[in-house]
Amino acid sequence: MSKLIDNSITIYEALQNIENGKYVMPAFQRQYVWSTEQIEKLWDSILLDYPIATFLFWHIDEYNITWDTYFCNFLKSVTFDSKKQADNINYELSGIKPNISDTAILDGQQRLTSLYLSLYGTSYIREKHARRKTLGGTLAKLVIELNEKASSEEEFNNKKYDIKFNDKIGQLTATQFEIKRLMTPDFKNKETRETAIYNVIKNMPKENQEYAQSILNKLCVKIYDEKLIRYTEILDMQQDDALEMFVRFNSGGKALKPSEITMSMLEAYWPSARTEFGKLLTNSFEDFGTDFIIRTALMLFGNVEKTNINKQIAEDLKNNWDYLKAALRNLKIFLEEEKINISRFSGSWNVLIPLIFSIYYNHDYKSNYKDMKVYLIRAILFTFFQSGTKGKLQKLKKIITQNDYKITINMLDGIYEFKVTDSKIEDILNSEKGSRIAGEALYYLSHEWINENYRYEQDHLHPCERFSDDNRKPLSITFEEWKEWKGNRNRLANLHLLEGRSNASKNDLPLNSYVNDMNQEQKRLFYEHSFVRPSISLDFDNFGRFYSERKKVLAEKIRALLE
Repeated sequence: MSKLIDNSITIYEALQNIENGKYVMPAFQRQYVWSTEQIEKLWDSILLDYPIATFLFWHIDEYNITWDTYFCNFLKSVTFDSKKQADNINYELSGIKPNISDTAILDGQQRLTSLYLSLYGTSYIREKHARRKTLGGTLAKLVIELNEKASSEEEFNNKKYDIKFNDKIGQLTATQFEIKRLMTPDFKNKETRETAIYNVIKNMPKENQEYAQSILNKLCVKIYDEKLIRYTEILDMQQDDALEMFVRFNSGGKALKPSEITMSMLEAYWPSARTEFGKLLTNSFEDFGTDFIIRTALMLFGNVEKTNINKQIAEDLKNNWDYLKAALRNLKIFLEEEKINISRFSGSWNVLIPLIFSIYYNHDYKSNYKDMKVYLIRAILFTFFQSGTKGKLQKLKKIITQNDYKITINMLDGIYEFKVTDSKIEDILNSEKGSRIAGEALYYLSHEWINENYRYEQDHLHPCERFSDDNRKPLSITFEEWKEWKGNRNRLANLHLLEGRSNASKNDLPLNSYVNDMNQEQKRLFYEHSFVRPSISLDFDNFGRFYSERKKVLAEKIRALLE
């Protein structure tokens, strides 16, 4: 059980801890993203006596970090673009000496970095058309206007104090003061502070001196005297728990996904990872996203249940990158040969990861094509990944590994969630128009003949409009039967896939009229593609038998798909 300690220190003490290397950041911290305006408003809030929120620290030592636990040093320089946004520079990766660096920042990175850059670091502003680079541009310093009349809430974007980054250092007025100048012993020491402030304001116009003195004194108090950095320090916590804590504390504001933090950790070990991911995520995989690759990497080289990418996993991914790309190419070929469109998985790619795992480690995977297809369809129609995805992936990793990296029907039958049962088939048959299961079932029942150049829609065979009210009940059936018909109108046995233009022209046309208007070849394709027996009447009065017979046919077809 981790212990918590609450404490507070001054801004100066916190920045000294950064300067001396005591404070570092875990490698999973995101990049520095604050703008100059955010830094200016932070200082305005400090002068307005607003709290600057609690910080979360993690005590680190030789007992709760390992050899592959990496950290980052604080930025000493940053470049802002012409819109005053930071360049998203990565922090510098480093190992640490626990006897010096014993505190990692879990929450408060942006604020501490901003304070450090304001008082210790250097900032640059790049010209609008200048070429982007890591550092460079015009040197800018944080200055405060000491002329009270110059301060205007409206003019300074809802700031009470005129605090801003100025890149025209040689053109400062007599009442503009660079805040970094306060970082000397004369301002720190209360006994010499008054004299130090007097030496700053003595050459200012008399009417400004009293206000200037009060502002400079308040800045000194805020930096050196008041303990504004209130923090909670967590003791005896391992890195995986620290990562989880970091995710939780960064879930507000600009939400961070665990995969985003994992990507930051990966880049710490492999700086070009994001670029390589971008190259891979084109064409067939362009809508999949980096989460897909990260989870695949964890499946191949680590533990899918953990979001932590350590140095070993990063190196395995980097060193085997070409093999992973080959596995994805082979996955695409497998799907194409089975006439399955890979773009269907852009929002449900977890189902593909076990296939990639098998293809990557099993060189004879082609002999299992049919079994792999059965896995895919069962996983989709049985909604295997509807919940507990990471745990289920890890479970499949273990089972596939034990099965010599093969995915087989016998292996699937030994897993309860994949076992084919009458009740599961019944659930599929009872799925309704618009549901994901109905859409997937219709697709896999029809994918052998679907033309990928056309857009297909779920369509009622007997039009939904025909069931609209009790006045349209056929005389030959009871009200109980009519109620049952109406309950079945949106279910799978009254649905088929129809090309979009044909669906628009069919509209609410009675099924028998729709088919009677076809030529012989069109009728043959209709019965074949819609799994309707030609011997069954298409008259609406026969809907009960039509539905029952087609449901039997679909049950056979679905069982064949699954087995």
